[in-house]
Amino acid sequence: MGVHSTSSVSVGIKGIGASPQIGREPNHDGYVVFDRVQKSYDGTSLVVKDLNLSISKGEFLTMLGPSGSGKTTCLMMLAGFETATSGQIMLSGRDINAVAPHKRGIGMVFQSYALFPHMTVAENLSFPLEVRGMTKSLRETQVRHALDMVKMGAFGDRRPAQLSGGQQQRIALARALVFDPALVLMDEPLGALDKHLREHMQLEIKSLHERIGITVVYVTHDQVEALTMSDRIAVFNDGKIQQLAKPSEIYERPLNSFVAQFIGANNSLPGIIEDVENGQAVIRLVSGERISAATVGVSKRGEATSVSIRPERVEFKPELMPRGALALDAEVITTVYMGDILHCRLRAAGSDNFIMKMRNTLGQTKLSPGDRIKIGWHPEDARALDPV
Repeated sequence: MGVHSTSSVSVGIKGIGASPQIGREPNHDGYVVFDRVQKSYDGTSLVVKDLNLSISKGEFLTMLGPSGSGKTTCLMMLAGFETATSGQIMLSGRDINAVAPHKRGIGMVFQSYALFPHMTVAENLSFPLEVRGMTKSLRETQVRHALDMVKMGAFGDRRPAQLSGGQQQRIALARALVFDPALVLMDEPLGALDKHLREHMQLEIKSLHERIGITVVYVTHDQVEALTMSDRIAVFNDGKIQQLAKPSEIYERPLNSFVAQFIGANNSLPGIIEDVENGQAVIRLVSGERISAATVGVSKRGEATSVSIRPERVEFKPELMPRGALALDAEVITTVYMGDILHCRLRAAGSDNFIMKMRNTLGQTKLSPGDRIKIGWHPEDARALDPV
């Protein structure tokens, strides 16, 4: 249960530098490559700091982070709507820093849909093909194909105002795909949709990506959206990638406290490392209790740490706890019925906001405010990270 009794890179602007980054040396064989890319709007502060990132052909990569973390700026630089202050952005082995947006061959989907209201659906899709000089007969073929891909083949003669939000988003996606781009950028495309439709469109976009094999770079601040759709997630904060990995790796094995707190629900317990052996630390919590956790980025005795435990990994039934392990005392403060899960807030380990999530199954033990229980978890489910 785990419970016991690099150097800076200058951008040529005075005062601007950045710390080493996740994935310091990008793979230049990648389809999309950011090589030491930095961005400043005022010549003083960086909004993107020494970005090194390689994206494989056919990959669905999500840039995830809070507002102001730099993710959208990175997408806009890749699209050509913003210019990098320094560094290279390459697409299929070609430096595209000086290439105009309309010559990059990139499809773009915005949250606002950006459909022309005076044009029919078919005309909206045909317009970017006409700009490229495509013949009318070929344009009509491409438009039909794109509408069929998003299951909107019967809506070509309608205008955007006659469509629902979900239908308009499908048309915006079809317009991004109509000229057969190998790369599509999506900037929070589902943000304006209601929860049910958003979840449905997540699966639709992921299914489409898998069917046609396009490369997708997707920007969102929605963690569930990122976990649902991505092959890999780049978690941004303060202009840097904090972690770059598969969704399961990001959630199960966060590299720092920011990632642990930003991705999903998380219990964070401050403490001091008392002993370390073979990557496992004994931590004395502020409550005086001791727990064990895997060390991640912290390793010295006396070092402050924050222990991360996911709420669904917390157990209170003795038969589900590791044999022979001690348990922490806890008091139930509130319980909330959420359909598929029961959300319990506990007073435990010096915190009045310790969360435990239980599956709502037949025979599940009912807990009520004021109940006193013992809680615990498996050692591998606790991670000693940098202090919050």
